[in-house]
Amino acid sequence: MANFQPDTLDSVEIQKILPHRYPFLLVDRVTERHQSKSSPVGDRVVAYKGVTYNEPFFKGHFPEAPMMPGVLILEALAQASALIIFPMLSGGKNDYEIYLTSVNEARFRYPVFPGNLLRLESEVKKVRMRKVWVFYGQAFIEEEGEKILVAEAEISTLLKLKSERGPA
Repeated sequence: MANFQPDTLDSVEIQKILPHRYPFLLVDRVTERHQSKSSPVGDRVVAYKGVTYNEPFFKGHFPEAPMMPGVLILEALAQASALIIFPMLSGGKNDYEIYLTSVNEARFRYPVFPGNLLRLESEVKKVRMRKVWVFYGQAFIEEEGEKILVAEAEISTLLKLKSERGPA
């Protein structure tokens, strides 16, 4: 078993790592980040997103019965996953970009409402040529003391140097 080093991050530290900003930054804090010294496979993160009624998407999804769109739950899982990759890179978000390339086997099991605290758990399943990263992510809420699975998916990303990007 790998020797994991736990780590926590607040919202200011998250913004130093991720390129996202309000209203699209969907991770508020990290309570666990386990990274191996030998292989990233098995590395994991536990992060949280406080879902408030003030979220801009609730104006249209749906005003009378607001619930968080499933695609944004998946995006929150992808952002949490990126918090595993970026700290491993010498230049971080300044030199690299991470592209979401696929979402497989996505399942939405339970709605997320304003006032819920979304727990995001992601684990590295595969890394190919240090560029393609595959994660298994799960999102949970707690209701009446019970941890409820709301969504899960396999998420694939592509890591690319910004200098490899063509002209704008």
